[in-house]
Amino acid sequence: MRRKDDILTGELSVIVDEAALPLMLQQVDVFKSSYVNSNIKLIPLPEREAINALMQGQADIAILARLLTNEENAGFKSRGISPRTFPAFYDGVVFVNNISATDTSIDINALTSMLKGESKDGKKLVFDNVNSSTFRTVKELTKLEKRYRGSPVKAMKTSKEVIEEVLKGVNSIGVMSYGQYLDCVRQFGEENKIRILSLQTLKDGKSIGYFKPSQTTFATDEYALKNEFQVLNYQPNLGLGIGFSAFMTGDRGQRIVLKYGLLPVTMPGREIIIREDNIN
Repeated sequence: MRRKDDILTGELSVIVDEAALPLMLQQVDVFKSSYVNSNIKLIPLPEREAINALMQGQADIAILARLLTNEENAGFKSRGISPRTFPAFYDGVVFVNNISATDTSIDINALTSMLKGESKDGKKLVFDNVNSSTFRTVKELTKLEKRYRGSPVKAMKTSKEVIEEVLKGVNSIGVMSYGQYLDCVRQFGEENKIRILSLQTLKDGKSIGYFKPSQTTFATDEYALKNEFQVLNYQPNLGLGIGFSAFMTGDRGQRIVLKYGLLPVTMPGREIIIREDNIN
């Protein structure tokens, strides 16, 4: 049952794109430790399922890598509900392979060929879910509306399973969010066994180089698969969703993003302490 709570107390369910779950768990932990009368429940789902859950009213708040379309917003509009949207952080899609593989980079043509099923080198793309924002973003980069039948794309269930598949052999290329990758290597310590591939970036149809995801390449827009995650607030009243959104997009929430390894929307300020020493 939904309750009308104030902005810093009560209970709140938040639908979260699975690609952003590791960071959001940290955001919630810090928020709840600061505001002990609040309780936030995260509902992690692949992007397509997350949008459906939001439209079905399973929660009024969502953390997604895209806004809803006009068609998806129609039900809310008919009820006179307009979303409050707040940019929260930047992430990206990362490609990883087994350190024993010879490839150190991947270009747009190779990605397109794999999604079309035209690749002849035995390589396969391994996603956590074909309904994920990572899969959608890769399709948009390659300008393909769908995955072709027979294409070497394999879907797992979690980012951990993607890493495990990559560790099995040299022909698997894992695809996940950079935030998920950072979480996996911190938890399972496999960073010495897998490699992040440099991704080709095109500008005006011409290659400007190959780049790896990082806070720097997100900030300079050099990385081709950068995503902006936003808070979509469809609460009809000013409840806990406003307080949590303000926390995430404020100084403390943005510091959590920075420390995690992703790019904040607003760079937190630096505190400089100046001491005056007495000189005899």
